[in-house]
Amino acid sequence: IYLHHADSDGTQVLRAVATDGHRLARVEEPLPEGAASMPGVIIPRKTVNELRKLLDEVTGDVDVALSDTRIQFHADQILLTSKLIDGTFPEYERVIPRGNDKILRVGKKDFSDAVARVAAISSERSRPVKLSLARDLLVLSASSPEQGTATEELDADHVKYEAGPLEIGFQARYLNDITDQIPEQVEFRFADGSAPTVVQDAADASALYVLMPMRV
Repeated sequence: IYLHHADSDGTQVLRAVATDGHRLARVEEPLPEGAASMPGVIIPRKTVNELRKLLDEVTGDVDVALSDTRIQFHADQILLTSKLIDGTFPEYERVIPRGNDKILRVGKKDFSDAVARVAAISSERSRPVKLSLARDLLVLSASSPEQGTATEELDADHVKYEAGPLEIGFQARYLNDITDQIPEQVEFRFADGSAPTVVQDAADASALYVLMPMRV
């Protein structure tokens, strides 16, 4: 994870970014006291996993200390120290779309349940799911040579979409990994069927996800 101080529309924030080439996550929080001069650092995945366990056990603030090669987290009676990754993080801002204007809003549970049901038909590791959109209508589908085709439809009672027809495919696991982070209403912003898609909590813009489509 790339952790750094950034400017977000004139507001100073602490920003965390992670990417694997197929998807990107960017999360922002108001800049904590003492972080204004913080250099950008890359924290190893293993350290992040240990830090998540630590945060589950504490209720107060976490103190963060940095040197040129190490980062230290201190909370309650717990101390976690890690080496930093020596390298340059990709220029992630370049891959975040700015002009996606086709907006879908859908309830998180409705969407996640529909993805899980249609993806269950496929034995492929990637489990591709196709999203077919028309005005206030979302049809999710997946197919398998052995099992046939599964389809789920979410209508105007569950979705809001006012742009033109669109078809786009994603890996089911990636969709659910992202929507698992969103409590209620999910907002997708599309450009077309082959361009990166932006996903956010419709009520909270502090976290942003970018997902690359796949051919289905």
